[in-house]
Amino acid sequence: VQLVESGGGLVQAGGSLRLSCAASGRTFTSSGMGWFRQAPGKEREFVAFMSTTGGGTYYADSVKGRFTISRDNAKNTVYLQMNSLRPEDTAVYYCAARTKSGLLVTLSNWDYWGQGTQVTVSS
Repeated sequence: VQLVESGGGLVQAGGSLRLSCAASGRTFTSSGMGWFRQAPGKEREFVAFMSTTGGGTYYADSVKGRFTISRDNAKNTVYLQMNSLRPEDTAVYYCAARTKSGLLVTLSNWDYWGQGTQVTVSS
């Protein structure tokens, strides 16, 4: 599976962005999809997850109620709608896919990664 993110950019605090992640390969519909982010000088952290059918979603506490993950299996695409953005949301956002089980927050439990897209939130 190859993953390509898009939709990052510069936005003012309180604004919104929608990230997209286009996946190639036949395993998309059998992969759980997620978003991670990495701020300068910090470790990559889990943001959101959606199961293969979309029936299960999980969010980091820091984004719960503001971010929404969704997927369109017909388009092999996963999205991250980000509302009420804060300066602390500034990071490179990565799309990831997995067929493994295990803790969502553990990076080694994810099989594939995109190249990342920069999100910058100004105050």
